[in-house]
Amino acid sequence: MTKGIKKIVLAYSGGLDTSAIIPWLKEHYDNCEVVAFVADVGQSRDDLVGVEQKALASGASECHIVDLREEFIKDYVYPVLKTGALYEGSYLLGTSMARPVIAKAQVELALKLGADAVAHGATGKGNDQVRFESTYAALAPQLKVVAPWREWDLRSREALLDYLKVRNIPTTATLEKIYSRDENAWHISTEGGVLESPWNASNADCWAWTVDPKKAPETPELVTVTVKAGEVVAVNGKTQSPFECLDTLNALGVKHGIGRIDIVENRLVGMKSRGCYETPGGTIMMAALRGVEQLVLDRDAFKWRQQLGLEMSYVAYDGRWFTPIRASLQAAAEALAKDVNGEVVLELYKGHVNAIQKKSDNSLYSEEFATFGEDEVYDHSHAEGFIRLYSLPSRIRALSKK
Repeated sequence: MTKGIKKIVLAYSGGLDTSAIIPWLKEHYDNCEVVAFVADVGQSRDDLVGVEQKALASGASECHIVDLREEFIKDYVYPVLKTGALYEGSYLLGTSMARPVIAKAQVELALKLGADAVAHGATGKGNDQVRFESTYAALAPQLKVVAPWREWDLRSREALLDYLKVRNIPTTATLEKIYSRDENAWHISTEGGVLESPWNASNADCWAWTVDPKKAPETPELVTVTVKAGEVVAVNGKTQSPFECLDTLNALGVKHGIGRIDIVENRLVGMKSRGCYETPGGTIMMAALRGVEQLVLDRDAFKWRQQLGLEMSYVAYDGRWFTPIRASLQAAAEALAKDVNGEVVLELYKGHVNAIQKKSDNSLYSEEFATFGEDEVYDHSHAEGFIRLYSLPSRIRALSKK
């Protein structure tokens, strides 16, 4: 343990783990002052009700609640969306993108208050410890880092509840909680319980936001999304902020069961884990952006955008946000996205979202060239020379073998 710490800023959620961390820090770090930092990244409003009182009752000297919702979507989600990043082909990186904005605000508060250290409640098994601590290292390496899950001997929910009970610290947590969930404006994840065996099918309890697609409305719903420079700027003709656009699309996606995935993923620390993720509005946004890209980006540009997305998925997942590689990937994606302007009509129906209409002033699609009917712009005979040159290496290889 690191000695000489007088003030620690803890990333606090109000849940069982961080409620126990506050008194544990005071007991094991010479009765240091513990300041609770609560990041509002769009989680359930119920999670924020009474959170300050809970922190103070657990022994915190102060509790700071910081609204990061707009910053999260505008400065972290939208840049990743421009790259089209999907971790291992399907995960829209909901937890991954939230951690750097939370850790950054935590560091800023710690520096403002003159704290010696920062702490988090991430376990030693997961990705979040890396994401938090990589941000701390990049922005304020002089701050000491305390990770209780790597130090204490409390290894179960029962042990944590007993720990709080002995100290007369109130908690609303119970032994009945089966699933571990992480929620923000972009998504909600569910892990644990029946999901720990990949042979178990997910049940209704594994999904927290979205309607079961089988029970979604029988009538499809259309939504129009406006895109400017690779960013969603309006929904159904109404211009809104990034967070507001997401909030509007979330409501539609939830209603139609959009954005559910059940995956086994490779964690950064080496093990595999299984989770059910719901990203309703984000899935709609992704479909809208890719729809405009299909019109605007040429073949090589689209291929490069795909490569950027693949690389960005690992950079974001691994917690490498405050690094030159992330800045470089983002700059490349923004260069491609400057002409990605347009409008897309999407059909939402029973868990599916399809772009059924799309237009852009920068569209490279030409009906004259693409038509199967008669045209006056394309000379079919030109294709012969193109094919001869395109296939020339194959021709030379075959001739050399003879």
